[in-house]
Amino acid sequence: MEELLVENHAAVRVLTMNRPAKHNALNTGLTAALVDALSTAAADDSCRAIVLAGMGRSFCAGADTSEFASLSDSGHGESGAGTNAANRRADLTASLHAAFPRTTKPIVSAVQGNALGGGAGLALACDLMIVADDLRLGYPELKHGIVAAIVMANLVRQVGQKTAFGLVSTGRILNAQTAVTLGLAHECAPAGQLRDRAISLAEQLAGWSPAAMQATKRLFYRVSNLPFEEALAVGRDANVMMRGLGKKAAQ
Repeated sequence: MEELLVENHAAVRVLTMNRPAKHNALNTGLTAALVDALSTAAADDSCRAIVLAGMGRSFCAGADTSEFASLSDSGHGESGAGTNAANRRADLTASLHAAFPRTTKPIVSAVQGNALGGGAGLALACDLMIVADDLRLGYPELKHGIVAAIVMANLVRQVGQKTAFGLVSTGRILNAQTAVTLGLAHECAPAGQLRDRAISLAEQLAGWSPAAMQATKRLFYRVSNLPFEEALAVGRDANVMMRGLGKKAAQ
């Protein structure tokens, strides 16, 4: 069974994590498939927007803990082999999260049921998130003696320090309404309508000028990490560039 399903709805590419029996937990195979699929979509001019979804009752329950033993030193006779494996796995996860802002096409997550730990991080890494009314989103890593590590970089930028620390330190689980109230979710939809609603939103985004949409996303992530004056200067340059494109930007 393929761990990631890829299908096209006109200009929208839908990536569906397909490990429902494991609540779409992120093993190495699925993580690598997501990295490759995002890269392929970014290079395909027929794709103008992306939807990330999960098959079954959950969006993604986080990392596949069954792989943890093989990533530790104790799982290998040769000294250092486990450390090298852990480094490669961490690099792969970091590459996945870095791919979302680097992909200039808008990405919408359709999030139902459990979105926990790395799954919550994956949902929030998308540009917009539509959540189902049965959402359970949170970072329970400390309950299992581990750390919400790579996902923390994105979380703190989206909700601020106090809220982010509260989530990772208490393991609080957010429902759909709270996710909307905090500004994490764009909107909430009934579980049975979630996928269609996410595709509809992605179709709206795909309908804009590709040049303008891609410039908007690129500029958004750039200015979000700059001091105000520098952000204004970058915005000013983008303004000149888009005016210079004229009618081409509308195509």
